[in-house]
Amino acid sequence: MSEPLPLPRGKITYSTARAEEVNILKRLQYPTEEAKFFHHIDNKRNWIKAVVAHHLKLRSPALCQVADIKSWYHGGFNVCIPVTISAWEGKEQPGQRVLIRFPLPYRVGEAFRPGNGDEKIRCEAGTYAYLQENCPEVPIPRLYGFATSDGGTFTRLQNLPFVARCFQHVRRQILFWLGRSLPTRYVRYQGGSQISAEEGVGAGYLLIEHIEETQGEMLSKSWNEKRDNIELRKTLFQGLSRIMINMARVPQPKIGSFIIDRNGFLCLANRPVSVEIFELENEEIPIDIPRDCTYSTADSYAMDIIGIHDNRLRHQPNAIKGIDDYIYQASALTAMRTVLPSFIKRECRGPFLFTLTDLHQSNIFVDKNWNITSVVDLEWASTRPVEMLRTPTWLTSKACDEIAEEGQEEYAKAQADFMGIFTAEEEQTHSSDDRKPLLSAVMKQNWGKGIFWYTLALASPTGIFRLFYKQIQPRFIIHSKDHDDFKVIMPWYWAEDFLKVGLKKMSDREDYDIRLQREFEVATSDTIPRI
Repeated sequence: MSEPLPLPRGKITYSTARAEEVNILKRLQYPTEEAKFFHHIDNKRNWIKAVVAHHLKLRSPALCQVADIKSWYHGGFNVCIPVTISAWEGKEQPGQRVLIRFPLPYRVGEAFRPGNGDEKIRCEAGTYAYLQENCPEVPIPRLYGFATSDGGTFTRLQNLPFVARCFQHVRRQILFWLGRSLPTRYVRYQGGSQISAEEGVGAGYLLIEHIEETQGEMLSKSWNEKRDNIELRKTLFQGLSRIMINMARVPQPKIGSFIIDRNGFLCLANRPVSVEIFELENEEIPIDIPRDCTYSTADSYAMDIIGIHDNRLRHQPNAIKGIDDYIYQASALTAMRTVLPSFIKRECRGPFLFTLTDLHQSNIFVDKNWNITSVVDLEWASTRPVEMLRTPTWLTSKACDEIAEEGQEEYAKAQADFMGIFTAEEEQTHSSDDRKPLLSAVMKQNWGKGIFWYTLALASPTGIFRLFYKQIQPRFIIHSKDHDDFKVIMPWYWAEDFLKVGLKKMSDREDYDIRLQREFEVATSDTIPRI
């Protein structure tokens, strides 16, 4: 019997690994890559101190103390290293600690799509700058600075040296007099030789405020225990509603993500980033969306997302379990493309809304009464069609495909509770002179017409098929007495090379299973003591 193998979070058995819909062979590499990357960063402690001192305008790097590896925080895509500052003059935040945050190159597809780490940093910095300027009511940590892997370093205007700060103030005043757009308050300013790219980690970073325990704790720590508490839920839903309403207040001209360009200006010029895109690129699945691609229509964006699902089916080695599963998936993807106009209209050309697409319990900090004190991990924010504005899918602590089946009734009740509070919050702030339709009305319409389920399916590489068959297809065959030929006809329209791809997918799966089994067998043989 094979021994379980380590993953970044716990261990996995062979039987579980073989049943997983994601590429476990790739994920088995993460612990080794993690140890290597963490060791590399740990050897750069003096460089980290110099970086922090540069961005915070400290007298000396010696005022910084870098935490030991055991005190680092790391999630799916980043590692955050606490740095404690002593004798911090001009401190604005409550605590003495900051976080230097690095994207994990082995998790963001850096090897397959070089530049993904920098793209992720630019987009997160862009989100910080946008929220600071346009949505100050949204509670986020302070961003003190950031840098890309090529050494391009940006620092807050107020933390620049005196001469550089005066120059930037004059620059901003001249632009204002000329009626030009003003840059963000993050200025490209290179530090001394101590933080040169050659001496650094070789990856970009963000330097942000550390949220201390006195400021709140992650919602995920108390969610499962207290989520049935009516008062706590009401307070939380009110806070989430206000964040969503504030972020959607300023309409956007196109679909994409904000970045800060080399001159410090905020630009809506990046492809709409998402967890799903980076996860698939990390598994060496081509996305075919250039980094500078933005969209002026909702349907063109949706079609490209369906194309991403097509590529997953074509390129993920364990995308199918067998020929029946291949037909099952190809039929659903063909139908998703066919029914798209029923959910996303061609005439939808904006305006679009800025949203946080990864707003889950571990990214929300709350006080003991569940008032939201901070929202973190902003890298996956983007402007999207209003059809994609949804109530949080985690309200019942179930996965998206689970709420489409056995958890549907429970989720529908939670969704109605959330929308009741959302509507009340929006009506309190809505001006009678504002002729834009209420977001709450649009979201209720999206729920009633099944748009909620369609856009949720688009956002879920592994859940799309169950969502289609349980929530989308039934809307079209309610009056069809005989629909048994669906999987006989539809898959042939997925692609001209449907048969050729199917044969390759069967071969890919067989090869994947052999390699997966070998990984577990080798690991087990290495643990058997020799006599």
